[in-house]
Amino acid sequence: MRKIVLTSLFALGLSTAAMAQAATDFASVDTDLNGSISLAEAQVAWPDLTEEAFTAADTDGNGELSAEEYDALVAASAAPAQ
Repeated sequence: MRKIVLTSLFALGLSTAAMAQAATDFASVDTDLNGSISLAEAQVAWPDLTEEAFTAADTDGNGELSAEEYDALVAASAAPAQ
């Protein structure tokens, strides 16, 4: 499942270059301090992030990224495309 999500992120346009624009930690991106990251918050950090890539990273489908989903997104962006 994780490989499918990671592949989807790259296919939907979330490149390493996009993530490199803002190598920020979860707390910095969670500007409203609610413990999750919305699409709007994520796009401030990564302007090139598409809604489709965000949705693919949101594995529980609640519309926001948890710390675990965020960490997986960051890790996926750091991994070389396979």
